[in-house]
Amino acid sequence: QVQLAESGGGLVQAGDSLRLSCVASGRAFSTYAMGWFRQAPGKEREFVATISSSGGRILYKDSVKGRFTISRDNAKNTVHLQMNSLKPEDTANYYCARARLANSGPYSYSGAYAYWGQGTQVTVSS
Repeated sequence: QVQLAESGGGLVQAGDSLRLSCVASGRAFSTYAMGWFRQAPGKEREFVATISSSGGRILYKDSVKGRFTISRDNAKNTVHLQMNSLKPEDTANYYCARARLANSGPYSYSGAYAYWGQGTQVTVSS
């Protein structure tokens, strides 16, 4: 069974930075694309960033391009989301997810992911 555990969220001011981390249990982490999604109160979950199994292909939501950076450390079964220049509209619960299929992706839609973490809250005050 795969388990994902996010950390690094918090309350910050606009313009600040945060680094989210997600540690995955289970084998073969390095063969799966990973993604970050977020959900704000009253809104649907939305794609933020995704990275292929090797790290060679990356996709971002348009509104976070140039501010957020996704990366992974396959030796530590970890994926990170570095968030700079945070804005109040970035406030949400952030989830990491592991792709359903090995050696494929990355994917920007939630249906491609089979495993999800519990989320970590990011709150950006103005």
